Amino acid sequence: MNSRINGMTIKQYSTTLLLVGSMTYSVHLRASGEINHAQSNHKIIEQTMMAEFAIAANDTATALHNYTVLAIRSSSTAIKQRALNVALEQNDLQAALDIATHWVVQEPEDVPAKFYLAHIALKSHEYELAADVLDSILTLDPDSDLERILEGISPESAEDRANLLTTLRKSRENDNPSVLVLIASLEAQNDEVEQALKTLNKALRKRPKATGFILLKANLLMALGDQAATLKWFERSSKKNKHNLEIHMAEVRYLIKLNQSEVALNKLKNIIKKWPDAEEALFIAGLTSIDLKQYELAEQYLVELRYSNQYQNDAYYYLAVNADRKQHYETAKAYYRLVDGNLYMVSRRNLIAIYDKQNRLNDALRFLTQERVNYPQQASFLYQAQAEILKKMGNKKAALGLLKEAVKNLPNDPELIYSEVLLLDPFQDRDQLDRVLKRLLTLEPNSPTYLNAYAYTLALQNRRLDEARGYAELALENAPEQASILDTLGYITFLQNDFDTASRVLAKAYHLSKSVNIGVRFAKALYMQGSLDQFSDVLQQLQQNHPNDPQLEQLNGLLLPQNFKKS
Repeated sequence: MNSRINGMTIKQYSTTLLLVGSMTYSVHLRASGEINHAQSNHKIIEQTMMAEFAIAANDTATALHNYTVLAIRSSSTAIKQRALNVALEQNDLQAALDIATHWVVQEPEDVPAKFYLAHIALKSHEYELAADVLDSILTLDPDSDLERILEGISPESAEDRANLLTTLRKSRENDNPSVLVLIASLEAQNDEVEQALKTLNKALRKRPKATGFILLKANLLMALGDQAATLKWFERSSKKNKHNLEIHMAEVRYLIKLNQSEVALNKLKNIIKKWPDAEEALFIAGLTSIDLKQYELAEQYLVELRYSNQYQNDAYYYLAVNADRKQHYETAKAYYRLVDGNLYMVSRRNLIAIYDKQNRLNDALRFLTQERVNYPQQASFLYQAQAEILKKMGNKKAALGLLKEAVKNLPNDPELIYSEVLLLDPFQDRDQLDRVLKRLLTLEPNSPTYLNAYAYTLALQNRRLDEARGYAELALENAPEQASILDTLGYITFLQNDFDTASRVLAKAYHLSKSVNIGVRFAKALYMQGSLDQFSDVLQQLQQNHPNDPQLEQLNGLLLPQNFKKS
């Protein structure tokens, strides 16, 4: 039954599903000859439709009222769930509490309904009610996973957590292992990790083989920073729970986190012997083998995942990486071609890098052209990749021509237009660049990257500086800690002879990036501002960090008159 709580989310049902559910219920009643019930069910369908139409019209008050009435009068689980969902979406906890309470009254033996009520009672800070409901849940089902009730609604304030802890500790079932785990979780959130560990140990004495309890103890030991105790706990738990894959995998992940890859791989080998179809184990074993340069072993594990629904793309990608590291380039390319999904772009970039190593960039261009046919949804990325190759080959004109074709095919793709911007010369292509940048800002007027590009271009051309400054300042509003945008604003204000602003802005940019180019610009602004002592300090720092940079010679020249005067 899909009515358990999962965090704050209650399963949503479409109008169609609700109506079908109601119709099914109506058919069932007609079969028993209850015509008046069928008529009543027709009213339920009508009221459901009215509630959904009200939601579509943003009339949430009417929708919530209708669903609350429906939930109280109807025995349909789907309608009750939808009513609860609407109430929680509107943050009307009292309505949600009323709905859940009536549900439990109608179905007193329904444990999932009680889960809803306990969840909403906790969310409403009705802790005594929550404790009573938890007691009744444990009476009906002593093995209930009560920890799920807390997901997403754990009290934020220390006072609320203290109230909930007090209520749970006073509960008639405060010695129940599930309640003990809830208490331990709250104590851990209060940074009372050692106390949480003591509470959890009580639960473990009652349910020593509960996976969730075992893993929670491991997490508490990690939170205490006790690496030796965590390793010992995992080792002991793995030995006592030889047939529990989840515990074995948690131990392996912790070992890898500690950079104990060889120990982890040995344990993975044993896990795979016992569970040869454990896909996560095969995948982690493959990656760990690559890290340890055991390439043949990595291939052996990853090949097993070629037909996995979950790991297929990752397996192809890392098989390619594995072959690439062995310098088996044709094998690597073959695997990279098979990669799709979220690894598509990085796999094709790696593939291009192999073509580059082989001095076969023309072959890469042909391959990417075919890819545009095979993967039309990746056309923007593929055009950009081809343009980058043409630029690398020294054929900027062909790269611009290709991007022009791409923009015709995908006129509203800002990334393609930005690729054009990066190729156009700010002096030779001034008018064209201006048109392209305006088009870019039409598509995404608040993009910090595109605003900064336009501002910097105008600064390089030393024209329309007030407009450029406006673009840079707007970009900073959207990305206030970005060194490149601060540098642009500093450059513009320097050109405007606003040296106070330039010095202040460039100081922040230099602090963020430590770039020699920004540092030189900062030093010049200080010099023009007349802050000569600070100028000398920045110059000295630049000379220490970048002793061979030719830009510093010009700054040294600015110091000569002062040194001469001192002599």
